[in-house]
Amino acid sequence: MTSQYRWGMVVDLDRCTGCGACVVACQAENNVAICGKKEISEGRNMHWLRIERFWVGQYPDVRARFLPVLCQHCHDAPCEPVCPVYASYHNPDGLNGQVYNRCVGTRYCGNNCPYAVRVFNFYNHEWPNPLDNQLSPDMTVRTRGVMEKCTFCIQRIRRAKEDAKSENRTIRDGEIQPACAQTCPTDALVFGNMADPRSRVAILSRSPRRFRLLEHLGTHPSICYLKGGGREHV
Repeated sequence: MTSQYRWGMVVDLDRCTGCGACVVACQAENNVAICGKKEISEGRNMHWLRIERFWVGQYPDVRARFLPVLCQHCHDAPCEPVCPVYASYHNPDGLNGQVYNRCVGTRYCGNNCPYAVRVFNFYNHEWPNPLDNQLSPDMTVRTRGVMEKCTFCIQRIRRAKEDAKSENRTIRDGEIQPACAQTCPTDALVFGNMADPRSRVAILSRSPRRFRLLEHLGTHPSICYLKGGGREHV
């Protein structure tokens, strides 16, 4: 890998309150379709980020815990080699990209993803007025028949890269914030350059509280989770 950037994220589960602000921010930033009862009842809802809720302890000392799950941007991504048209690819910054106008909707990538974070667009969704006014001009509006996923808000990464290049410098730590991390009220989501050992995300990823989802599968995710800091929310 020749890039000086390797984007990653740290999610501190002890800070997450399950408020869902990250989910809404992702939906708005990336023009993710809004689904109603019918689509949800058919299991065809759209979201690039979901929050899993689970319970720990025994009654009456029971606590709810929350686990934000999004594309893990694996270094050895199972979704990439199964795509027959190379719509799923690995970019030099370590991101798992998705070329929407190349995708033919086989859904092989979704079937091969152990984290179930890819969603298939079953419908030509509409944004009735005034919701259409909030569509982001930096993102496409995907049509029916393509697989969608989290990109770490790649449009923001590209914009920051262009700004840094025009000023003949590298991207500063904290300069890029995906919509989910920017919106999180408890600072549970931290994004940055893992290749920079002095960046905040790299320092947090070396915490003894760290773990990765389904680590035994050997997919080497770019997202690291923290748990066990003694700040668990009730």
